[in-house]
Amino acid sequence: MKHRRPQLLGEFPKKLKRVRQLLMPRLVQWEQQIGRRLRLRDLFVFFTVVEYGSMAKAADKLGVSPPSISEVIASLEHALGVRLLDRTPKGITMTPYAKALMVRGRAAFDELRQGIRDIEFIGDPSTGELTIGCPESIAAGFLIPVIGRFSKDHPHVRVHVVPVRTPTVEFPELLERKIDLAFARLATNPVQGRLSEELDAEVLFNDRYCVVVGEKSRWARRKVGLADLVDAPWIMTPLDALGDTFVGGSFTRRRLKTPNLTITTFSIHLRNHLVGSGEFITALPGSVFRIYRRLHGLKELPIDLSVRPPVAIVTLRNRTLTPTVQSFIRCARDIARSFVPGAPARSTKRRRLE
Repeated sequence: MKHRRPQLLGEFPKKLKRVRQLLMPRLVQWEQQIGRRLRLRDLFVFFTVVEYGSMAKAADKLGVSPPSISEVIASLEHALGVRLLDRTPKGITMTPYAKALMVRGRAAFDELRQGIRDIEFIGDPSTGELTIGCPESIAAGFLIPVIGRFSKDHPHVRVHVVPVRTPTVEFPELLERKIDLAFARLATNPVQGRLSEELDAEVLFNDRYCVVVGEKSRWARRKVGLADLVDAPWIMTPLDALGDTFVGGSFTRRRLKTPNLTITTFSIHLRNHLVGSGEFITALPGSVFRIYRRLHGLKELPIDLSVRPPVAIVTLRNRTLTPTVQSFIRCARDIARSFVPGAPARSTKRRRLE
């Protein structure tokens, strides 16, 4: 064994040289066959064909002829040495090779796009673009003061808010890099800031659900418990939505039957308007109730549902966040303090310094 170590050290350079001899032809082959032939334009055409499901529709979208689209795809397949798309009378379907290229190619395009955003931000820090995915129950509540503050501090940033449905742990809009971040009302707290293998989640605050009626309704004029409201006309989100699961669980824990859902809707405006009329009951997140209480004449009943789900910002792990996105997240954290009982408010002096 004492004489073996020098021999192994002598063998290592030989093995390393052998590895290089094996890899170099492959690297040269990649440079010649793919590196010089694979163009970003071709990848963009490929993504468009996949998105629209046919070469004819992709050609119409890009304003070119279908034969030119077919030629680009054929050239791409030749460069990669694999078949990417299967042509059928009903359109195209992706092969496993195409699916692999979609995942990696989308990430590459996204990083390039983020790089362009960073360059724009360096040139003019007051500009930028931000796309937010948000469910109705957060867009109609917590998001309002966040965007109000952010737009005041960054008046030239373009903000796009797109609806996302919860409950979900997949967040396809994030995985497909169609949005920069998502707000979510989670069923449980993330573990060490991780929601899944691909997603991170930062909890901002816990949003307490409350039972809400109209100020002039019959339930507002007398003391009632949850058992008294089982047969009342409730207006809630559909049965498979997270909010309804929270409320239904409150009844179940008290061994009560599920309340009568007369109307189901995701619309916060419709719920608030009908509840304010005095004919219906609902359960609202506290962040929504505090904004619309006076506008619609709403009143919270003294019933503890023991439901305080976390509101979180969800981002894609290992994705570069632009300075604009980072500024928005800092703003959301700051506004979230006002939704936490007993949390200190941000000082005016600090706001001027920002």
